Amino acid sequence: MEIFVEVARQRSFSEAGRRLGLTRAMVSKHILQLEEKLGARLLHRSTREVSLTDVGQAYLVPCTAAVAQAQEAARVVAQAGDDLAGPLRIQAPSSFGSEWLAGSLAQFALQHPLLEPMLYVDDALLDPIEHGFDLTIRVGGIPDVHALAMRPLAPCRGVLCASPEYLARHGVPQTPQDLQQHRCLHFSHLTDGTQWHFTRGDEQQSVRVPAAFTANNGLVLQQAAQRGLGIVYNTTFLAWRSLKEGSLVPVLSDWELPLNHLSALYPASRQPSPKVRALIDFLVAEYHPVPPWDRELEYA
Repeated sequence: MEIFVEVARQRSFSEAGRRLGLTRAMVSKHILQLEEKLGARLLHRSTREVSLTDVGQAYLVPCTAAVAQAQEAARVVAQAGDDLAGPLRIQAPSSFGSEWLAGSLAQFALQHPLLEPMLYVDDALLDPIEHGFDLTIRVGGIPDVHALAMRPLAPCRGVLCASPEYLARHGVPQTPQDLQQHRCLHFSHLTDGTQWHFTRGDEQQSVRVPAAFTANNGLVLQQAAQRGLGIVYNTTFLAWRSLKEGSLVPVLSDWELPLNHLSALYPASRQPSPKVRALIDFLVAEYHPVPPWDRELEYA
């Protein structure tokens, strides 16, 4: 079962064997034996890659959960009485991962030298159960809440900003509706697309902005804004340094953008391991209730 799960993750007999310390032939033999036992074909084979059949896709979900539980049980036994140790697979958005989580994770690892953190930064909304992550850090919406448990880590504030040069050329918008006359830099993972929402007291406005430039990475958009391309819908965990230095300035600061949260996700089907619990507690202490990037901007 563990071999099947690894082959499904890697889409390759050879790569799965390399990770498990087995030959390609041995991996293939185990998969064939599993298919014969089940009486069903689990994988499509080709010279270029391996892919799941429909039956294989359905079988992968319980297999992944079972393998993860078995591995975690073995780790708990192995680590009994010892410090936190062994692999810890974490996935996070690339911008937050590089800007903040990498440093926090390094500090956590220094406190637990037997730990082996593996950080995967990716802006794709990867399924943590399917990909075998122990912990996933995510901003905003959470898919399949029944399969995932969540613990909030920090508020995640949005901010509109632009370079002083852009505003000098194009003027400063006074209302959200003025954004329709501006070049707006759009983050493609926003839930409502190019419909931006604003609140000021009891007043609410929504505006469909023209997307002059779109990207799925906040750092890309921030760099474009610093070059004077337009007004960016940013987060304070990315924008704080540029705002402090003045290379970006806030726009429509009397209006609030929707408040998201930075959250830690892990499979709800099992209790988090001691090392996952320890990392979550560490991140909560680092980021909550007022995260360091907002303290830098004197939000507290």
